[in-house]
Amino acid sequence: MTDDTQLHDILIKRIAAAGRITFASFMEACLYEPGLGYYTSPGRKVGAEGDFYTSISVHAAFGRVIARETAQMWRCLGSPATFTLVECGAGNGRLACDIMDYLAEREPEMYAGLDLVLVEREPSLQAAQAELLARHRERLRWLPPEIFGTDGFSFSGCLYSNELIDALPVHRVVMTPEGLREIYVTLRDGGFAEEMGALSTPAIAAYLERIKVTLLPGQQAEVNLAAPEWLAAAARSLQRGFVLTIDYGYPAEELYAPQRKQGTLLCYYRHQVEDDPYVRLGRQDITSHVDFTSLMRRGEELGLEPVWFGEQCRFLLSAGIVEEIEESERSTASEKEKLKVRLALKKLIMPEGGMGDTFRVLIQARGVESPRLLCQRRIGG
Repeated sequence: MTDDTQLHDILIKRIAAAGRITFASFMEACLYEPGLGYYTSPGRKVGAEGDFYTSISVHAAFGRVIARETAQMWRCLGSPATFTLVECGAGNGRLACDIMDYLAEREPEMYAGLDLVLVEREPSLQAAQAELLARHRERLRWLPPEIFGTDGFSFSGCLYSNELIDALPVHRVVMTPEGLREIYVTLRDGGFAEEMGALSTPAIAAYLERIKVTLLPGQQAEVNLAAPEWLAAAARSLQRGFVLTIDYGYPAEELYAPQRKQGTLLCYYRHQVEDDPYVRLGRQDITSHVDFTSLMRRGEELGLEPVWFGEQCRFLLSAGIVEEIEESERSTASEKEKLKVRLALKKLIMPEGGMGDTFRVLIQARGVESPRLLCQRRIGG
């Protein structure tokens, strides 16, 4: 793991030279400073040896269900000779591998024309991804993040992400008697401190007005201006097909509800939830919950029609996890192994104590008339 001393000194000097900075700028450095940020430095982030678990860590069935849905998307596009899968924030490549393994095994016609593109900000992950995806090397390529969303890259198919949006830098705001104010990061007594000031950009107030949110006096919240910008980049690259976003979050009316007086900003370090973003710089994750309302509204402006939105449990149950469970039960695995699978899949779909209702799934489409996806099926029918 990266020693935070260097990043700490960089930020101290940066603030001393330029004055206070937005929390978004501070979070951007903590997560993405080249070679020093949490996501741009070597080290295991996910799983037992990392700082948090994701649905990918739980069982390969998560990726296999997504693969089932992408195969259905391919059919919705008319089973084209070529189909591109794009993953943003692929980590070690585990999700991509589970998806590709399923498609190679179950959808050979689709797999024959498949192109997998990974967009990743951490260069050292490419070797791990290449090793894990060695079986699919002829179908794999990498795209530099700076090319994503430009004229240099376009595709038809499906762009998917899992826990990407929650790690984009956010502005922090608070409602005061004088109106909406922004929380900045400054220096005090040689360390980091917070202070309130005027909004750094009118886009913050416009964001909240657009989703019809008015904070209560004393209420803090996060505003993720980077998320709509990322979606705009995705829309510029997507000629025809789907955008599938999986993350934890809520519609705006739930996310900015009065009971969330302190917002949703959290840090993760060695599977412990922390609330202080000013320690362990570059060595702990910093996240906030996703505002799915803004993604849907911005998507519509960009020509991305919302096809489906709901809890992860509903998506998985409709899109094929029951079939995965049934296949496991019919297999020759031992009863101990089958029980292990049942418990893992239960964690993915259970609404309490699991990931079933904490995570949401949003599917948007461009140039696809009345798509019929697996997740649109009625559960149990």
